[in-house]
Amino acid sequence: MLISETIVAWLFLAVSLVGAIFTLNAFVPVRRIPALFVPSFFGSWLTAELALHHIVWQALATVMFVSFGALSRWPGMVGMGITVASWLGLLILFHGGRKTRDIFHQALSGLPEPADAARLPFTQLLMPFRFRRRGVKVIRDVTYRKIAGRSLRLDVAMPEEPGRGRPAIMQIHGGAWIIGDKREQGWPLIGHLAANGWVCFNVNYRLSPAATWPDHLTDLKYALAWIREHADDYGVDPSFVAVTGGSAGGHLTAMMALTADDPEYQPGFEGADTTVQAAVPVYGVYDLTNRLGTMLERFRTQMLEPLIMKAFLDEEPGKFHRASPIDRVHPAAPPFLIVHGDRDTLAPVEDARLFAERLREASRSEVIYAELRGAQHAFDIFASPRTARMLDGTLHFLSSMYERARGVTAPHEAHRFAAAERERQVATEGF
Repeated sequence: MLISETIVAWLFLAVSLVGAIFTLNAFVPVRRIPALFVPSFFGSWLTAELALHHIVWQALATVMFVSFGALSRWPGMVGMGITVASWLGLLILFHGGRKTRDIFHQALSGLPEPADAARLPFTQLLMPFRFRRRGVKVIRDVTYRKIAGRSLRLDVAMPEEPGRGRPAIMQIHGGAWIIGDKREQGWPLIGHLAANGWVCFNVNYRLSPAATWPDHLTDLKYALAWIREHADDYGVDPSFVAVTGGSAGGHLTAMMALTADDPEYQPGFEGADTTVQAAVPVYGVYDLTNRLGTMLERFRTQMLEPLIMKAFLDEEPGKFHRASPIDRVHPAAPPFLIVHGDRDTLAPVEDARLFAERLREASRSEVIYAELRGAQHAFDIFASPRTARMLDGTLHFLSSMYERARGVTAPHEAHRFAAAERERQVATEGF
């Protein structure tokens, strides 16, 4: 029995150390050590957004080890102390997620709150992979374009109750422009917006390496034109279409908003209206030129240059500048809500801060920047407390922009205004 309890105590200490490493890594994720970069990202991401779930599994493990006598030996007592410290850290992480409400409240303080908003149910926080909402129907795999031997499809989420003249939003998935699918991303936000009267289009587009920039953006602009063309089929108000997306989808969201009606990205449909009335990029990539030195060298040399841009930054810098939202800001940009986590290791927060600053200097519209303390990349994949507050904040922003737009600027006027500003920008900036 002595040997058995000793082994149990040491095992408990080992398991406690593993749990503590997960918790510590959530506070200080590793970015500059190549061998630790990927496991550190996944560990910090899963721990920060599922802190209560980690407490549950650690508590179950603790009960099991204690029942087998782990606390009868000093390694078990040390393990218990480490476990308690880990729980305290996890509670701090959970509280940080809940404080996201305060961040959005402060950022959006100048905008009226939407009336009768259906907030995310608390039960969904306990089931982080359950995204469907009551009163919402989903139409899958609608083909919007056929090109290069491929059928590009989108999903539509909308209120079950029939209606007309509803605001619309286009969701763009991430995945470094190489992977990803509409089935995997954006569904917490889509379900929340559809439950509050929005029509949401989750769009696939061509991916690299088969696609070369700007094929990705061209497909999305085509999808936007398709949404407006089929507005009556889905009860959409074509004068108000917003756009959102995360990571590479955040980059494409910003580019969609900042290059409205640009014929360079609309071959064969140059006359289509590709303005957007609001943009919500989340943990986006805003600079492909690495002016702040935040881009990992292997990302540039192994992915960005050979697979996505199919060009070298030092030989064709203009191509990378034109693909960088930070270099495309202009006075006629639509309203932006920029959301980013301060512990993002894949898309460092410094670039988001600079993009928000440059956009504020140039734009005549709202530029709201919400920096979420403790948030890693892709935090909104789960219906976590932080995600719940972000969804409410995004609904607040979008509803305010829609209410304002309904009686301010006619669609055709905004269309001509954006085109004129684009021509002015190209003429004055030269790239």
